Amino acid sequence: MPHPSSPDLLVLHAVRLKGFAETDALAARFGLDAAQAHEDLLDAEAYGWVTRAAFAGLKGWSLTEAGRRRNETGLREELDRVGAREPVAAVHDDFLPLNGQATQAFTAWQLGSMAAPAPAPTGDVLGQLAGIADGLHPLEQRLTAHLIRFDGYHRRFAGALARAAADPVWITGMEVDSCHRIWFELHEDLIATLGISR
Repeated sequence: MPHPSSPDLLVLHAVRLKGFAETDALAARFGLDAAQAHEDLLDAEAYGWVTRAAFAGLKGWSLTEAGRRRNETGLREELDRVGAREPVAAVHDDFLPLNGQATQAFTAWQLGSMAAPAPAPTGDVLGQLAGIADGLHPLEQRLTAHLIRFDGYHRRFAGALARAAADPVWITGMEVDSCHRIWFELHEDLIATLGISR
């Protein structure tokens, strides 16, 4: 039976995955209650695991180095408790070739989009990303068979891809939940869960 992660682990993990975000965005990442997420963040701040900052009109939470270590410890303990280390490691191994394809597609798009005016997404780019989405779906199913918190990557990626046909910002834009941002987040999720580096 898939394992539901504890809300306090999910809040800290959301900070890692998002890098810098407000409470509402962190709570939304895993469908958590915003008020409880705020309390969990205040607790994490008291432990020195997160810090709150404001700059350039933006406010948000980010992990401290101690918070990064705490997040990794919590993820490792959860992975071992569920007995999912080998299945998640196997998914990571199968993810790497797909990651190479995704990296090439994003890099090619970014280099091509530097032209002025920026081109509209071509069928080639969208086709490559559609193939990557197709490859992602079974990987996510294998992950969510053990850990529910991996749910949603395929849905989000496919949704961003559908929007990219009309607006290319959904391919690599940083101001939206773009294909590139979602892919980067999934990669970070896998390496954080397994305690490895990129």
